[in-house]
Amino acid sequence: MRVLLVEDSERLRRSVSDGLRKSGFAVDTAADGEEGLHLARTENYDAIILDIMLPKVDGLEVLQRLRDGGKDTHVLLLTARGTIADRVTGLRAGADDYLVKPFAVEELLARIETLVRRQHQNKQPRIRIGPIEIDMGARTVMRGRAVIYLSPREYSLLEFLALRRGQVVSRTEIESHIYDIQAELMSNVVDSAVCALRRKIDEADRPSLIQTRRGMGYVLQENLT
Repeated sequence: MRVLLVEDSERLRRSVSDGLRKSGFAVDTAADGEEGLHLARTENYDAIILDIMLPKVDGLEVLQRLRDGGKDTHVLLLTARGTIADRVTGLRAGADDYLVKPFAVEELLARIETLVRRQHQNKQPRIRIGPIEIDMGARTVMRGRAVIYLSPREYSLLEFLALRRGQVVSRTEIESHIYDIQAELMSNVVDSAVCALRRKIDEADRPSLIQTRRGMGYVLQENLT
C-alpha cells in the first residue's frame, strides 16, 4: 500500500517513513504543504498522513483544497494541539482520523492500516482466500497453522490484491499502489513480483490463486474449484 507523509520535521518524517517502509508500505514524503498538495493531487495514495502546522500551505488548507477538488483519499491529521476544538476543526474540514504529537509509531501504523481497509471498503482485519488467511492487523499470512513468510513488498502486493479480490487489477494500478515515486521500475517488475508471490502462496498441483487476465492484469480468486 502507498502512503503520502507530509511533515516538516525532518527527524519525525524520517522515523515515520522508516517505520512505514519496514511494515511494507510504499512511502512518498513532502516537507511542506505546497509539495504535499501537488503529490496528493497527482499521485494515487491509499492514505495520507498530514501535519497541520506546515510551511507554505498549512495542513487544514491542504485538506480543504483536496476535498473541494473531489479527492476522497482518507487523511490522518497530525498536530501538537490536542484540544477538543482543534480535533473538531480537523474532522469538520474532512479528516478521517486525528493523532496528537508525541505519538508511538505503532499506534500510527495501526490507524493507517485501519484507514487503508476503510478506503477499500473492508472493515474486517482478516481475509480468507481459498486455503490462506491474511491478517492485516498482524500483517501475517497463514495456510492452516503454517505461517507463509513474505517480504514486506510481497505482503503489500498480496494485501492489495486481497482488498480487490475477485476484481481484475491492472499492472499500472499495482505499480501505483506498492511502489513509491522514487522507485526505478523495470518493465517486468510487476510480473516478477507476482511470480515470486505465487511461489510462496500457491499449492502444488492446484490452480494459482492469482490468475492472469491477458492484456488486463491480475485477479486474486476468492474461490477455486
